Amino acid sequence: MQSIHKPAGGEEFIPTRLSLLSRLKCWDDQESWRDFFDTYWKFLYSVAIKASLSAADARDMVQETVVAVAKGLREGRFKAAEGSSFKAWLKLIVQRRVASHLRRRRLPYAEPMPGGEDTELTPRVERIPAPDASVVGEVWEEEWAKNLADAAIERVKQRVGAKQFQMFDLYVLKEWPVREVAKTLHANIAQVYLAKHRVTALIKQETDKLRKRMEAEG
Repeated sequence: MQSIHKPAGGEEFIPTRLSLLSRLKCWDDQESWRDFFDTYWKFLYSVAIKASLSAADARDMVQETVVAVAKGLREGRFKAAEGSSFKAWLKLIVQRRVASHLRRRRLPYAEPMPGGEDTELTPRVERIPAPDASVVGEVWEEEWAKNLADAAIERVKQRVGAKQFQMFDLYVLKEWPVREVAKTLHANIAQVYLAKHRVTALIKQETDKLRKRMEAEG
């Protein structure tokens, strides 16, 4: 199970096609931008949440990051042909956006004046330091690897039968007891084990394909 959910860190979870990055320079290419957003928004949102942003701030951060990527590509800040890593460039953008939100976040509260009268309140700024945006670096590889696994699982889901994938989902991903899975899906235990073995092997194959494609495209 560990190999399915958390492959070795450092991979592109969906390797960014250089052709897609090239097309994203055009603001009017809505299909390409939809492809990009669908590919990255869950990953970016998860990183933001783990960096201590609120759900609302995390959503804003995702949108701001996409806009920053759009402007950066249009202005030529990312040069794939020169060997720079899109993954590293995206990480830098996210770190800056998270840092910006953490700087803006203040939690005011009211505290009675020394005299003790409730009507005399002095607003204060929360004195607990905001979490360092460097936490992005701490969770980046873990989330990247997780999304690589998620992408591989989604691709395999489209290739196998619905019942076979459901057996894998309940037994491996949701960790139901094998007998309960078999009973619920009107299958025998051997079929559940077979589904686990086949789907797991396909996921590993798909993960390798994604990784190799990333290496081939720089």
